[in-house]
Amino acid sequence: MSEIFEARDWDAAGRIGRLSVPRSGVTVETPTIMPVVNPHIQTIPPRELAERFGAEILITNSYILHGSDELHDEALSRGLHDLLDFPGAIMTDSGSFQLSEYGEIDVTSEEILAFQREIGSDIATPVDIPTAPDTEREAAEIELGTTQERLEAAAEFDSGETLVSAPVQGSTYPDLREAAGEHATGTGLDVFPIGAVVPLMNEYRYGEMVDVVAAAKRGLGPAAPVHLFGAGHPMMFALAVAAGCDLFDSAAYAIYARDGRYLTVRGTEHLEELDYFPCSCPVCAEYTPAEVQNGETERLLTEHNLYVTFAEIRRIKAAIREGNLLELVESRARGHPAILDGYRALLAHSEQLEHTDPASKSTFFYLSGESASRPEVRRHHRRLERLSVPDSLLLAGGPTDGAVETEEVWTVRPPFGPVPPELSETYPANAELPDRLDGEAYAAAARGVARLAEANPDCEVALATAGWPDAALAALPGSIELV
Repeated sequence: MSEIFEARDWDAAGRIGRLSVPRSGVTVETPTIMPVVNPHIQTIPPRELAERFGAEILITNSYILHGSDELHDEALSRGLHDLLDFPGAIMTDSGSFQLSEYGEIDVTSEEILAFQREIGSDIATPVDIPTAPDTEREAAEIELGTTQERLEAAAEFDSGETLVSAPVQGSTYPDLREAAGEHATGTGLDVFPIGAVVPLMNEYRYGEMVDVVAAAKRGLGPAAPVHLFGAGHPMMFALAVAAGCDLFDSAAYAIYARDGRYLTVRGTEHLEELDYFPCSCPVCAEYTPAEVQNGETERLLTEHNLYVTFAEIRRIKAAIREGNLLELVESRARGHPAILDGYRALLAHSEQLEHTDPASKSTFFYLSGESASRPEVRRHHRRLERLSVPDSLLLAGGPTDGAVETEEVWTVRPPFGPVPPELSETYPANAELPDRLDGEAYAAAARGVARLAEANPDCEVALATAGWPDAALAALPGSIELV
């Protein structure tokens, strides 16, 4: 696994990585989108996906090819790359989606893996059991057991240079997802899709989706390349990347276009309801909504949806490189309540995010109460326990007017709390803060003050608190003198 995937720049659990694909000899930069290509219907030819939109990898369904009277033999004789005319890497699904939709398929996991190898797939997928959210636990455990048996068999399969994925199942049970992730990495397989999350996304249950991803990541570990099956809407990419996902597969660009729907990073619009395009991609710059509606509607909407999808991927990579991925996630969270739920769920896993979140990056921007729960704040609070303090200390959370005689004065900077002078210009204490802070910023600062005082019971701590809300003051230990 470590030989094919290298993670470089990190922010939260998101990373820019390089996935080496030996069969086709290409390297895919992640995070990225894998456009779903139906081998029978191609509004945008695969080569155009590569040359015009920058797709380095796509995904198609080997089960459809296997059962196609028209394409089965041709795929075997010509090979998948020649059949689709695509110069990058190609991943293939196995029919698990059809299994979840129709209850059965007419091929075994071993048969479909062999077919994927023979047609030249770069990343093959065994037939796992997609266990829907909220499935009764006993059923989820039984289905997970079947999936794990198939992964073990796939690990013994002679795939040649074809990489093999190990789907992670377990429904909405965090302990099952974590155990499934640990088992999947133990098989020695290569790419790790988190499966059966489409129902959560269709129902806008992004908080639960993040919990599923976080649990799977605990089992998989930070080195595993992670694919989030069925995640195709650009409004949730930043959230999913920050949670630790590297690959997404999207049919949304085409399905939505077929239904006259226009993708944005804030949600989905219906073409007939638009008077203006809020986008500057080539389609939106050249056409009005009325012209698209009266022209090649499906193709033009498909092109726009691809442009906005790949633009968001580039934006996310830039944010990781610049160290402000969580600011991007928060801006997306302000565009849709369901993404805000997901962001809050992500921050509930801040302790887990700390394992990969860089200790220093670009300026911390405090944007809302959610910012008070970021990994940087937790890290600073923990650091307070290790700082040397004098016998008496004034924490200046407001004007002091010389009211207290003390050996030393530190500032108190919401949401971090106490900041000694030598750290005041370092990350993250040099954060950009609004003048009108919310209660969560002061509450987090109060937790930092309490942590410092509890770690140093012999230090006399005074706190100048002009303007602090009563709720934050009430959370302070009684040993702290308020000025």
